[in-house]
Amino acid sequence: MEGLGEDAATAVAPLAKWKNDFSRLFQYYLDRSTPHVTERWLGTFAISAFYVLRVYFAQGFYIVSYGLGIYILNLLIGFLSPKVDPELEVLEGASLPTKGSDEFKPFIRRLPEFKFWYSITKALCMAFFMTFFSIFDVPVFWPILLCYWIVLFFLTMKRQIMHMIKYKYVPFSMGKQRYTGKTNTASGLGLMD
Repeated sequence: MEGLGEDAATAVAPLAKWKNDFSRLFQYYLDRSTPHVTERWLGTFAISAFYVLRVYFAQGFYIVSYGLGIYILNLLIGFLSPKVDPELEVLEGASLPTKGSDEFKPFIRRLPEFKFWYSITKALCMAFFMTFFSIFDVPVFWPILLCYWIVLFFLTMKRQIMHMIKYKYVPFSMGKQRYTGKTNTASGLGLMD
């Protein structure tokens, strides 16, 4: 009886080693892709183009696409929201400044850009994989799903924009803010009199 247990253990060991090696290699390349924001997003847009073409030529999988759209909308809300919501945690010291005299606190996202990208890419790959199985091709009148998703998108974005206006934060930055000093330093020293 012990021989059967030992054989199963020796058969599982190479599989576990292969899984461990693959996960380490995958994490290595994932870590190396972190600073390459533009290239990562271009790759994600290429995957989404393949997905759209697959759905278009298959003429189906609208429920999968709708679920993907809802999931991406949920991720977008997390990406645009601050880590500490001012409505929920008013008494905490880590809230966003609401007055001009408040101390500057940088905007920290609830969902960082890398995790946002990685989640969208995984979801697109999973949805693309699901299009190869007919069990996920539920017949549905797709224009109704599309209209419902558009209404949901606009209502959600309206609520998010109103939240941004109320608490005066902008979730986007265009690089490091630069401060300039006095432009005419010679007149400030009394040399130009």
